[in-house]
Amino acid sequence: MKTPDTDKLAGDFWGGLAAMLVALPSAIAFGVIIYSPLGGSYAAYGALAGILGATALGFIAPVFGGTNRLITAPCAPAAAVLAALAIELLQNGVTLESVLLMLTLIGLICGVLQIVLGLIGLGRLIKYMPYPVVSGYLSGVGIIIIASQVPKFLGVPKNTHFWEALASPSGWQWQAIAVGAVTVAVMVGAPRVTHAVPAAILGLIGGILTYFGMALADSSLLVVAGNPLVIGPLGGSGEGFLDAIGGRWKAIGNLSSAEFMAVIVPAMTLTVLLSIDTLKTCVVLDALTRSRHDSNRELIGQGLGNLAAGVIGGVPGAGTMGATLVNISSGARTRLSGFVEGALSLVAFLVLGALIAWVPVAALAGILIVIGVRMIDRHSLNFLKSRSTILDFAVIAAVIITALTVSLIAASGVGIALAVFLFIRENVGGAVVRRKSYGNHAFSKQIRLPSEMEILQERGERTVIVELQGSLFFGTTDQLYSALEADLKTRTYVILDMRRVQSVDVTAAHMLEQIKDMLAERKGFLIFSQIPQNLPSGKDMEQYFDEVGLVKAESPVRVFGDLDAAMEWVEDRILEEANLEHEEEKLLELQEIDLFSGRKEETLASLEACMEKRSFSAGEKIFARGDASDELFLIRRGSVRIVLPLNEKQIYHLGTFARGNFFGEMAFLDGEPRSADAIAFTNADLFVLSRQSFDKLAEDHKKVAIKLLEGLARTLAIRLRYTDMEMRALQS
Repeated sequence: MKTPDTDKLAGDFWGGLAAMLVALPSAIAFGVIIYSPLGGSYAAYGALAGILGATALGFIAPVFGGTNRLITAPCAPAAAVLAALAIELLQNGVTLESVLLMLTLIGLICGVLQIVLGLIGLGRLIKYMPYPVVSGYLSGVGIIIIASQVPKFLGVPKNTHFWEALASPSGWQWQAIAVGAVTVAVMVGAPRVTHAVPAAILGLIGGILTYFGMALADSSLLVVAGNPLVIGPLGGSGEGFLDAIGGRWKAIGNLSSAEFMAVIVPAMTLTVLLSIDTLKTCVVLDALTRSRHDSNRELIGQGLGNLAAGVIGGVPGAGTMGATLVNISSGARTRLSGFVEGALSLVAFLVLGALIAWVPVAALAGILIVIGVRMIDRHSLNFLKSRSTILDFAVIAAVIITALTVSLIAASGVGIALAVFLFIRENVGGAVVRRKSYGNHAFSKQIRLPSEMEILQERGERTVIVELQGSLFFGTTDQLYSALEADLKTRTYVILDMRRVQSVDVTAAHMLEQIKDMLAERKGFLIFSQIPQNLPSGKDMEQYFDEVGLVKAESPVRVFGDLDAAMEWVEDRILEEANLEHEEEKLLELQEIDLFSGRKEETLASLEACMEKRSFSAGEKIFARGDASDELFLIRRGSVRIVLPLNEKQIYHLGTFARGNFFGEMAFLDGEPRSADAIAFTNADLFVLSRQSFDKLAEDHKKVAIKLLEGLARTLAIRLRYTDMEMRALQS
């Protein structure tokens, strides 16, 4: 009977075997792409480099990376960058020996950079490379791969370029075209017939069988040495190859500083591309297997794998989508499958090394042409259908054109620059002002007396409340100033609600400084509410405002923890200016409370006899949510806050009741448990009327009871009207 561990081992073996069958032909082809520009004899050298790369990456990356079922192998981005660099260096007159050294050095630097990125925790950031840049780059790489393989597909002489090959049909070899065409046809059509064997393997087998089928009629095709249609003898599997690697290591120390600097940018470009390719595959893998990879650890594993590949002269690579998906579908369970893939690549080289010499170059070209076509992001053409995405398509097109006409490195720079431009455009185009309202339509949660509300409604237009959103930076400062320009000439209080602001730069801070100065000239105030302490960038905005000198003790700038506190402060100032401030030390008598104004003395005396007088210290709870209480509270002195507990740590501020007001009317009227908490905000003195005492009073003084209920109803109606007014202001 099989145990779970046995099942895992079996699944990892078959998964690794299937992944090797997919990864190894591609690795050979990618190696040929990179080294064939150096001359015909280097095609076999490239095939060997591809095998060694697959072996080193398979052995090292799974052990240190740790992402289950991920297969790491030489990939198209590595082939495109290194092949393009090799061609460019040769065209610039760099010697063949130096080119070989620089290709090796790029792989080593790439590995080191990936390790550094993982160690300092930048693995997660690489995934945020803009999609148009990645799409354009990969499409450009796909086109470069196709262009580099078409001459091999056509069988034209070595070093013949794409346009030159197309323009010289007399140099085409029908045998190469036949092998390539069969390979492409089988590779494209195989998935419609079976998924048991990878399409690349079937395509390669189809190309090989076609070649040997033609060899039955033409015996010259059965010669390896000097045959341009096949890879040829690897020639590096013995001591010669080891000597070459050792000699290359010695020669690296003789590279000039100029040659060393020439590989830094390509190495950085390759690092980003391979890292993105790997992490993109990891994200897909997570979705398929419901797992979660560690981006930073995976980068370290990939870096060590590429470092090992560079040490032994192999092609660098990344976590590859095709081989990984084949690995999963073949039953792999753990990262051991990746190790198995590397081990089997080495076995295939040792056992089948001689047979690899007979692989037709056109068959590999056909496989790579299909891969190149699939790398082209045809879905990006849909961006042309909408005006909102045309510029995104322009970024993709610009990256592709730059890659084809200048270089892949320049394409990276162009793409990132255009992506930054699109980001700025998007932020500039978005509205930085979410909502604007005025103090005569929007009020704080301080429950005011009707007489106070009349003053606030009359003079509240001196206050403007502006809710901001998004990024305040050089691209949006003019938009914000334009939105405030008219108000700065007429309003005394400008409240900026900052809770939805994502970032602030020096330009925006300088503009806010100018707004503060303009208000100060008119003895006005700039007021900030709910300044974020932890922006997405990690910046503390309030500390930043203090550092740039915007918030100073002597400046007309005020900062409040929330919008309600800011509005309450402004309302208090407006009421003070209207001479409606109260002497807090004086206790109100019953006749001074607005609810009982105009009542007869004997009526008030009877009513007061039914009431209790209670005092509460600041912070003391008057009642709690769920309490069975039916008392009505009238504030003689101080203020009371009504809050709704959300959980053990969070509360929601419903309203603040000040001197002369009442609260607790809901339970007083319906007899249900309390729906919120009441807490003394300051030291508070209260009149307390229970429903039982009120009912006894109503038996003897029905008119008094009716008048009290009418007063409650009238005050509640007024509060609702102001609430309706505020709701309309918020919706406008």
